Amino acid sequence: MIDNNSIFSVSEISQMLKGVVEQTFSRIRIRGELSGITRAASGHIYLSIKDADSVINAIIWRGTPVNFNLADGIEVIAGGKLTTYPARSNYQLVVSEMEVAGVGSILKMLEERKQKLAREGLFDSARKKPLPRFPKTIGIVTSPTGAAFQDMLNKLRERLPVRVVLYPAQVQGTTAAAEVAAGVKYFNTQGEVDVIIVARGGGALEDLLPFSEEAVVRAVADSAIPVISGVGHEPDWMLIDFAADVRAPTPTGAAEIVVPTKQILLDELNGFGQTMRAGFISRLQNWAMRLDGIAIKNPTQMIGDARARLADLFHNFTINFNNRMTMSSQRLTHLGAMLESLSYKNVLGRGYAIVRRGNAIVSSAKDFALPATIEFADGIVNI
Repeated sequence: MIDNNSIFSVSEISQMLKGVVEQTFSRIRIRGELSGITRAASGHIYLSIKDADSVINAIIWRGTPVNFNLADGIEVIAGGKLTTYPARSNYQLVVSEMEVAGVGSILKMLEERKQKLAREGLFDSARKKPLPRFPKTIGIVTSPTGAAFQDMLNKLRERLPVRVVLYPAQVQGTTAAAEVAAGVKYFNTQGEVDVIIVARGGGALEDLLPFSEEAVVRAVADSAIPVISGVGHEPDWMLIDFAADVRAPTPTGAAEIVVPTKQILLDELNGFGQTMRAGFISRLQNWAMRLDGIAIKNPTQMIGDARARLADLFHNFTINFNNRMTMSSQRLTHLGAMLESLSYKNVLGRGYAIVRRGNAIVSSAKDFALPATIEFADGIVNI
């Protein structure tokens, strides 16, 4: 009990409060939503755990094991002890263990992040790149000690020869996302591989969270080299699957997609051969039908046809020529009749005469003079 008349220094009361809090809450579990996660250079992680009405600051000391990647919005159950920080008169939870409170909170967080990244266009189909048909070198980002890597190697040995380059990365825990993103960026920087596989075997939803981190999604979306995601099992969908150029249901499925088997190639060649054969046979049949439709005549018949065509041409020419000659003769006769009707001798026959002095016709009395000639219809008189 504390004497109400006692006077304490700030440090004294702060230490007393610290002792009371740490003794009373030396072991406590708190459920809430993560918020404000900050990773210090020292390796410590500072964060808050909140619900609808209150917030408690928390700290995770460097080296404290956490088996999933921390992210704002995830509902967790954090175990540890409460302590105070006298210099600021506040209290915080020192976390010694942490687990996800439920799948629902993870799915909610993933959906919100998916919508955000989709709005940025990171999942657009226009960004997807085709896989090389026959890659020479494959880059794989995964754990070298995991079963997934060995399964992929075994599957690749059954297929066409290919060179494999491994970028070792943690696929679970707080450093996994950064290491996977670094692997994708490394292969893009080196430029020695034709395609990249990011792989990890199955696991709990919280174990697969690193493959939904923004760092991983952005690295895959920005990759100039085609990326295949082979994370988890068939029902598992991480955000990397939406950003990758191709999503495989499993790591071994990624190996099957990236390199064809010899049998697949033989089947394709056989298919091509059958298609070409069928096309060639179809063309031959068309040519045969066209040849069957051509009626070949004997020489005698061909000469007879030519003679008939020549006779027909000559007959038509004769008719046209005669018609033209008749029309020309009629036209000349008509012109002659017109000339005859216009002749001056017809005028003389009606009682007129022409007076000339030399070769000039005298048309006025004042121009008349002797000698002259007078032409009548029946002759000429000189005077």
